Amino acid sequence: MPLRFDILTLFPEMFAPVVGTSIPKRAAEKGLVEYHFTNIRDFATDAHLSVDDKPFGGGPGMVMMCQTLFDAVDFAEKQDPRPATRILLSPQGQKFDQAMAEDFAIASGGVR
Repeated sequence: MPLRFDILTLFPEMFAPVVGTSIPKRAAEKGLVEYHFTNIRDFATDAHLSVDDKPFGGGPGMVMMCQTLFDAVDFAEKQDPRPATRILLSPQGQKFDQAMAEDFAIASGGVR
């Protein structure tokens, strides 16, 4: 069974060209991986399809609406019976490097 990548984003059309080239494309062609895109905005519940709101307690900027994001993640995880590994991209997160890639490969049943 191929490794499944679910990409949840407000801009799914940006990712198709990336996974459709080079190494990601070859991996998909060999049946090693599958890529699935979920538009978070599809889970918005208001007329404007809003996905963000002002931070609770005030302050500058905007934050993602919790329920909208939760519903998108829940939908994606229900598409595959295997347990999910969630990777959230953030400037405050750990740097993705070769060691982390190897850890993910081992956890998914891949080999070094």
